[in-house]
Amino acid sequence: MSTSQLQSAFDFVNGAVGYRYRSGASRRDALARAAGFGKGIVPTIIDATAGLGRDAFMLACLGAQVTLLERSPGVHDHLRDALARAGAESPELAAVAARMTLMQGDARDLLPGLRADAVIVDPMHPPRSNSAEVKQEMRLLRALVGADPDAFELMQAALAADCKRVVLKWPLRAAALEGLRKPSHSITGKTVRYDVFMMAAR
Repeated sequence: MSTSQLQSAFDFVNGAVGYRYRSGASRRDALARAAGFGKGIVPTIIDATAGLGRDAFMLACLGAQVTLLERSPGVHDHLRDALARAGAESPELAAVAARMTLMQGDARDLLPGLRADAVIVDPMHPPRSNSAEVKQEMRLLRALVGADPDAFELMQAALAADCKRVVLKWPLRAAALEGLRKPSHSITGKTVRYDVFMMAAR
């Protein structure tokens, strides 16, 4: 894959992500509601599987302090560069980037030392039967990081974390992860659903 393709995938300034920023992220978005945004409520968030960083960026646009965990060194470096480019673009984007804290490492190792209102887990989704439906950016990410055969273990680590809720982003019609307990509730988007697991007070 070319450098230009990678920069396009990891880009908070231009393209679809930049358009969404300029047009305004909404607390009515399914992910925002799943993460716990509400009237007068801006949650602190851990994105346990940062990937392209787009969900984290949208949540930071809404005012959340977001910690991004990424275990792939290569993906981490691309995210770091994308955040630097966003920070240099304008004071407004610099303010959003300042609310995003990037950490490199396996979320299963990092989560026990962190605390937030919500932990979001977006493991690499099972391949679709029609690969043409998968966006180019997702194909690039899959090429960089591969599959996530330990998605269940990652969810178990998230459910043990010091947080009020865990959100699993999963394909809308995909079967649940085997062995995972039933979510408290789900919020559906057009192609994905957000399974929300409310945590008992610790």
